[in-house]
Amino acid sequence: MAGSELTNIKSPRVKAARRLTKRAFRDRDRSFLAEGPQAVREALTLDGVVVELFATAEAEARHADLVAAAGAAGVPLLRASGEVMAELAQTVTPQGLLAVCRFVHVPLETAVTAGSTLVAVLAHVRDPGNAGTVLRTADAAGADAVVFTDASVDPYNGKCVRASAGSLFHLPVTTGAGAAHVAGHLKASGLRVLAADGAGELTLDEVDLSGPTAWIFGNEAWGLPPDILALADEVVRVPIHGRAESLNLATAAAVCLYASARSQRTDPAGVRRPASAG
Repeated sequence: MAGSELTNIKSPRVKAARRLTKRAFRDRDRSFLAEGPQAVREALTLDGVVVELFATAEAEARHADLVAAAGAAGVPLLRASGEVMAELAQTVTPQGLLAVCRFVHVPLETAVTAGSTLVAVLAHVRDPGNAGTVLRTADAAGADAVVFTDASVDPYNGKCVRASAGSLFHLPVTTGAGAAHVAGHLKASGLRVLAADGAGELTLDEVDLSGPTAWIFGNEAWGLPPDILALADEVVRVPIHGRAESLNLATAAAVCLYASARSQRTDPAGVRRPASAG
């Protein structure tokens, strides 16, 4: 049962959740906020991830299935007033549902193994919206894991969680390792490491992507620094056929990841393999 409605934005439960908008408190509590019905729905598919669920009366009625699923999983429901939800939410127009979740990332050695065939690595990526979009794209392309290096944005940033559209809960995500350690582990696991960068000598069309591949994507403004580029087996650029100066990070990542996914699902004779084979 939800009990009485939370109306005081200074109540301990509200303050405890609100502080998770700051990374220092997320790291300390090893918890984060997942806002909106899509994120809540996907979070509930993982046992023990959702700690508590805040819902306005309107959202509780509109998303009765999610509220019921939370209840069946033993997740406490906290009915919140519109004012309280506005205090907790990080969007202009809150959708009335917000879950407090436990961290879901896993160690690098668990996320990337000898059986991995496609991995996305975010190095020096600072924009949470871009990071979340790359995570979502990697999920859609069938990647085995997404790696956030220690110099990249926090995947539990609210904007990153929203931009991932639930994909944060779909595939292994690992955080905190240095780029050199990540690259070494990728190579030891049998993946070819490719750095996506506009300065690459090879274009995407000139690279064999049929084997196990890890893509490293860099900072939105200045790309990948020389020390990161040196870790890659090849530096690859997406060809620009028109007059655009460049592609933004999320778009370039989508092109690269789907090029790999397509190559890995096509046999040497050019025949598409069934989706289940990739």
